[in-house]
Amino acid sequence: MTDKKKKRSKAFWNNIKFKYKLTISNENTLEEVASLRVSKLNGISVLLSILTILFLVAAVIIAFTPLRNYLPGYMNSEVRAQVVENALRVDSLQQLVDRQNLYIMNIQDIFLGKVKTDTVHSMDSLTTMREDTLMERTQREAEFRKQYEDTEKYNLTSIATRPEIDGMIFYRPTRGMISSPFDAEKKHFGTDIAANPGESVLATLDGMVILSTYTAETGYLIEVQHNQDFVSVYKHCGSLLKRQGDVVKSGEAIALVGNTGQLTTGPHLYFELWHKGRAVNPELYIVF
Repeated sequence: MTDKKKKRSKAFWNNIKFKYKLTISNENTLEEVASLRVSKLNGISVLLSILTILFLVAAVIIAFTPLRNYLPGYMNSEVRAQVVENALRVDSLQQLVDRQNLYIMNIQDIFLGKVKTDTVHSMDSLTTMREDTLMERTQREAEFRKQYEDTEKYNLTSIATRPEIDGMIFYRPTRGMISSPFDAEKKHFGTDIAANPGESVLATLDGMVILSTYTAETGYLIEVQHNQDFVSVYKHCGSLLKRQGDVVKSGEAIALVGNTGQLTTGPHLYFELWHKGRAVNPELYIVF
């Protein structure tokens, strides 16, 4: 059996290595013009060489040209950053268009006499009031208002404990559900808001960024100084969109929701509101 296998193997290699003569002749004179001696092994070698060259050329084109960005999972960091920047620009432009539309509607109402000019402090405040009136009151908001009114109906101390906020309308810092409310007795001086990662974090009032940094415990955090001695703090952000010294408008995106820092249990925003150096309950001013 061994001899038969050797004979078969030898015959196979002889067949592969056997050379054929390829001749090109003149049809009229039958004169040999050119000839080429090739074997099956030569043909396979040439075919593999051509395939290897094509593969290398395709790999070089994909690796060193923008075509690589179209491959799944191969988008580079520059393109990712550009996508995020474009998304933020679109969001900012949408907010700008909405404010301009409200501005035009306010001017029309003033000319038509629907709004008295002596009741308007500024066009921005009127725009904010109109935007607040256009917001649809949800069932949860109605229940919260009723519960708060019933609780504070006969509480005379609430007048002293709540600072004056004449003409100030607080924006909800982000969309989500309260997972842990404000509790001064337990030294929990903020409100935890469970939200989706990457959700926009909005400035609750007009102001200036006084701190934009990263700490090991609270992750990315940003603080904004507002009028009437209010300061808002946003902790555990995924990334920051504003730097220290930037002036921000109420409702403007200043960060993105994340899960940074050691003292965190999942994607959420830890929001604090301070007035004259004392922490206050954000739920007294904001409907979450």
